Amino acid sequence: MKLMVLGRSWGRRSLLPAGIWLGSLLVAGGCRAEPPAPQAPAQPQGSSLHWSVPMAPGVKPQDPVLWVALAAHLRPPEPLRLTSAKGNLTLVTGTGRRISAPGLVLGWQMLPLPEPLQISRQVLGPFASFETAETAAHSWRQQGARAVVAHPGEWEVWAPLGSPAPAAGKPRLWQQLQRQRQVLVLASPPGAGGGDASASAVLEGPLQLDAPGGLRWKGGVYAGPFRLQGDAYGSWSLVEQVPLERYLLGVVLHEIGAGAPAAALEAQAVLARTWALRNQGRFAVDGYHLCADTQCQVYGDPRGAGAAVKRAVVATQSLVLSWAGQPIHAVYHASNGGVSAGFGEAWGGAGLPYLKPAIDAPSSGPQSLVRRFPLPLGAPGVQDFLAHGGAAYGAAHPRFRWTRSLDAAQIAKAAAAQAPQVGEPQQVDVLRRGASGRVLALKIVGQGGEVVLQLDAIRRALRPLPSTLFVVQKVAPGQWLFEGGGFGHGAGLSQAGAMDLAQRGWGLQQILQHYYPGTSLQPLAGLQPPLPPAERR
Repeated sequence: MKLMVLGRSWGRRSLLPAGIWLGSLLVAGGCRAEPPAPQAPAQPQGSSLHWSVPMAPGVKPQDPVLWVALAAHLRPPEPLRLTSAKGNLTLVTGTGRRISAPGLVLGWQMLPLPEPLQISRQVLGPFASFETAETAAHSWRQQGARAVVAHPGEWEVWAPLGSPAPAAGKPRLWQQLQRQRQVLVLASPPGAGGGDASASAVLEGPLQLDAPGGLRWKGGVYAGPFRLQGDAYGSWSLVEQVPLERYLLGVVLHEIGAGAPAAALEAQAVLARTWALRNQGRFAVDGYHLCADTQCQVYGDPRGAGAAVKRAVVATQSLVLSWAGQPIHAVYHASNGGVSAGFGEAWGGAGLPYLKPAIDAPSSGPQSLVRRFPLPLGAPGVQDFLAHGGAAYGAAHPRFRWTRSLDAAQIAKAAAAQAPQVGEPQQVDVLRRGASGRVLALKIVGQGGEVVLQLDAIRRALRPLPSTLFVVQKVAPGQWLFEGGGFGHGAGLSQAGAMDLAQRGWGLQQILQHYYPGTSLQPLAGLQPPLPPAERR
C-alpha cells in the first residue's frame, strides 16, 4: 500500500523577509520527509512568478493604518456594485480621472497586453493554513529559493523555476502565457455628480474610492478610504485603508462578542492589535496586509461596536504584547478544552517560548487538574482528562466537550481530497500526539492505500471535528466515534477561558500572562525595528 504524508512538521522558525516594518515572526524549519524533487528548468527570460502587484506600505507605529481586503478574487461575470450610505462616492482612476455618483456599477473587460506575459512557477501545497504554508516557505528559503506564500483559493507556496528543491514535498510546475488582462469598466453612467459619464469606459487602476458618507458593503457600512486593485492572480480586490484602532472595533465584536467581561474584552483588543501588526505580511503577494474573514481576524462593520467594546479598545489604546521587543504571534481560539496547545502542536516547528502546552485550570487544591494530569498526556490520559476535566477554566463553552460520529462515506470523502487511491476506509488510527494530548498524525487505511493527515491538515480534511484534542474508536462496521474537547487550534488565549477568568476577578495583565507567560505589555511605539534578514534567527 502506498503511504502519503500531508501537513508535515518542520524544525526551525524565522521572520518573513524584510520590507515591512513590524514584519511577521513565523515558525518554520526543515525535517526531510521524502526525496527532494527534481530540479525544475530555469525561469524563462521575461517570465514572472505572478501578476505584478505593488507592495502595500508598511504599518507606521506613529500612525498605523492597515490595508484590509473587504473582498478578494473579484472577477467576472458578476458586476461590482458600489453604493454610498450617504452622499456621493468619488472614484479616482490611475490616470487621475474622477467620477462621482451615489452609486456605481463596474463591469469587466479583457484588454490585450502590449507584450505577452509568461507566468511560470513551482508550487507547493495546498496547505491548511497560512502558518503551515509559511513554515514550508521558510524551509524552502533555507534551501536558497525565493519562496512566497499566496492564497489563490487555498494556501500555497510559490518559487521561481530553477529554484533548489525543497527539503520536503514535491512541487508541481505551473505555467501560463497571458495575452490579455482583466480591467474594470464603468458599466453604467454615474448619472449625477459630474465627471465623465461615458458608459463602458475603461478604468485604469489602481482605483481610489472615497466615501465621505460611508460605503455599503455586505450589510455593513465602512468609512474607508478604499482601493480597487489587481492581485497576484489576475483578479481584483476591494481594500479598505483603515486606521488600526477603528479596525479593532470591527474585530473585537466579532471575535469574542460584546457580552464578554471587561477584562476579557481588553485582552481580546490587545491580542487583535498585536496579531494584526505581527501578520501584516500575510497577503504581501497581493498588495495588502490582511483579509476580513476567518483566514485572518473576522472584521465587520465597526459601527456595530457597542459601549463595552469601545471602552476596551480605548482602555488598551496602542498596547501590544511583545517578546524581545517584537509583537508576539498572538494566536487565540474559542476553547482549548481545558488544556493549552504548544505552537508546534497546531502548525509544527520548534515552538515559541510563550506558547507552551499547559493544563488550563487552578494549580492548587487537592483535586487540582494540574496535579492529576501531568503533561505530556498519552492516549489513556487524554481519555481520562476528557471524562474528568470539568473543573478547567472555560468549561461552560458549548464545545468544551463534544462527540462526532463519522461514517465511512464521510471519511472516504475527506481522504479522497488528499489521496484519491485510499478508497473505502477500514481503519482510523492515531499515530502521534503532542504534549497536550492533541493528535499530530492520524492515519486512515483504506482498501486501496493509506494516508496520514498531520497537524491542521486533520481538521481541514475532517471538517466536522471542532479540534484535534480527541480519541477515536470504531463503534460499528463503517462507523467511527470521535470524542473530544475544545474548539479551535488550542494555542494561546482561550476566549472561553479568558471570560471565565475575568468573571473570577482576574485583570488584563493576569489573563495575558496566564496564556502568554514571559511576554510584555507595551506601547506600539516602543517596539524594536526588525533585524536585518541575515540576523533573524
